[in-house]
Amino acid sequence: MRDLHMIVLPGGGYRNLADHEAEPVAEWLGSLGCSAEVVRYPVQTRHPAPLDAVRAAVRSARERGAARVGLLGFSAGGHAAGLGALAPGATAEERVDVLVLCYPVTSMRLDTHAGSRAMLLGPAPSDELRASTSLETLVSSDAPPVFVWHTADDATVPVEHSYLLGSALARHGVPHALHVYPSGRHGLGLAREGGDAGVWTRDCAEWLASLDLRDGGGSAR
Repeated sequence: MRDLHMIVLPGGGYRNLADHEAEPVAEWLGSLGCSAEVVRYPVQTRHPAPLDAVRAAVRSARERGAARVGLLGFSAGGHAAGLGALAPGATAEERVDVLVLCYPVTSMRLDTHAGSRAMLLGPAPSDELRASTSLETLVSSDAPPVFVWHTADDATVPVEHSYLLGSALARHGVPHALHVYPSGRHGLGLAREGGDAGVWTRDCAEWLASLDLRDGGGSAR
């Protein structure tokens, strides 16, 4: 994993950015042998500003010599990461090699977590805009490998978001892992207090280690 650079995108409902999902996560990734940075993408603004910021960060990482670039996002940051990896229009320098999504907001078509949708798309987005910013509609066969985790009783962003994405990944034959832990509140971050989801960092580390990124073998592109 030493040639993998990970970009961390904290959650916060596109309203703010959660500090516990930022530098502590980059430090954990560093302990795995990855280089990592936190990108504080713009919030309280409209699409595509966060997407543009994520893609600019990927370009910058490659300009600085990163051979492989991954995105790791929490909640709304997971949505921003997913858009960065899956939305059409990325240049060669903006393409992502691996994607890690933690209790992500994935679908703007669902009624749940309307706060993220209103912040990103406005109070009354069209059906077309909601569909075009829903990750499950953006998955294609050339998507990068994806690791997703959620808790079954997440009351803020229901696990249905991850199930929708997992189904789309399976349908398109994208290498992925989907972990649903029995219980845990939304916004756990590294989940260092333990509980069912306390093993997600171990599971993610093992998954990352299983990818052969040195020759591109871990990427479906």
